[in-house]
Amino acid sequence: MTLPLIAILRGVTPDEVCSVAHVLVDAGITQIEVPLNSPDPLESITRLARELGDAALIGAGTVLDTEHVAAVADAGGKLIVSPNCDRDVIRATKARDMQSWPGIFTPTEAFSALKAGADGLKLFPGAMAGPSGLAAMRAILPAGTLVYAVGGAGPENFQTWIDASADGFGLGSALFKPGMSAQQVAENARGIVSAYREAVA
Repeated sequence: MTLPLIAILRGVTPDEVCSVAHVLVDAGITQIEVPLNSPDPLESITRLARELGDAALIGAGTVLDTEHVAAVADAGGKLIVSPNCDRDVIRATKARDMQSWPGIFTPTEAFSALKAGADGLKLFPGAMAGPSGLAAMRAILPAGTLVYAVGGAGPENFQTWIDASADGFGLGSALFKPGMSAQQVAENARGIVSAYREAVA
């Protein structure tokens, strides 16, 4: 079963990305994004898709335009995550048969993203909206809409977010920071997965 956790590997380099991704998958985190403001992100995505494409959903974060959508698709990525709601990016993502997770903060953005074909919504920054903001928005979202909290959501407050109806989480610095060893990432990943399982038990 795929856990609703997306690893955000901001700052990862191509030389370390596969070793980091392997420990994530071993811990149970099988959705991985390489933000496009990382060093040589398309090379990292190419390597991940080649080595782990059958074991994990690989893609890019911080995707801001349709040219980058095409580049990620050509690199073998299957996931497009953005900090904002850009209908052109969403439509281009779906045209390439990839998963689209745009960033939203308001009901207007949420409905715009869904109408454009988004697979799920990234509530961002989660710290600004808060669990109460998500709970209020949930009342008007279509049934079955997937909302992941990103930024301000982590193992210390998974339970609060889940109680407010969060379906999953994007995890950045709690999981990976540039300079961390694969062993450190593995320890973080195991702790996060354990905290998530406990929150949903």
